[in-house]
Amino acid sequence: MIVERAYAHVDSPDPGEWPWLVPCVRQFLDEGLRFEAPVTFLVGENGSGKSTLVEALAEGFGLDSYGGSADWKYATSRGKSLLGERVRFDAAPRGRRMAYSRSARKGFFLRAETALDALERESLEPDTRSHGEGFLAAFREKFVVPGLYVMDEPEAALSFASCLELLGHMDQLVKAGGQVVCATHSPLLTALPGADIVQVGEGGMERVRWADLELVDHWRRYLADPQAYLRHILG
Repeated sequence: MIVERAYAHVDSPDPGEWPWLVPCVRQFLDEGLRFEAPVTFLVGENGSGKSTLVEALAEGFGLDSYGGSADWKYATSRGKSLLGERVRFDAAPRGRRMAYSRSARKGFFLRAETALDALERESLEPDTRSHGEGFLAAFREKFVVPGLYVMDEPEAALSFASCLELLGHMDQLVKAGGQVVCATHSPLLTALPGADIVQVGEGGMERVRWADLELVDHWRRYLADPQAYLRHILG
């Protein structure tokens, strides 16, 4: 483990303003987030706040919110988010130098919206390969040394087989001493053995088993009987 807990303190946050109005952010301010396994998945619907959290965690660790490796610092004019600039960590013994020294910091932030620009900056030549192959190139070449690796919906560009390859990279990374925090909608990724799954929603954050995830239940029902869903959507 690189970090054991993340937390933030905000003096009198306005509950009607973004991002303090988001339930998981309010809970994060009250309780923080303890990491109980080398891989943590944040799962929830669009707008639940999972991407807000992972971005803030990346920023708090010193990774550029635009995406990229720890070697890059604010490649764009975009500053830290309101939450990100307040995030702090309780580091594990082996992660203390990384948490407090930029020269020792290792990691990567991969976000779907800015991935192509970030990969180009990392000299991975995304224009010469498909979007998914660009993502896999980052996993193969940049997700290697022990560090904190934060991802926001990496499955967006990946096929079923590529998601399985990503799982293999995650497994090798954590065996080498790395740590992963990933926001996802993927029932495939969240099935990684030993991963900690945090479901994010209107009630804030709660730890759940893979089999009890809402997204797993929906996929099971849909694949068993697509028409049960489609008849409510298609004219």
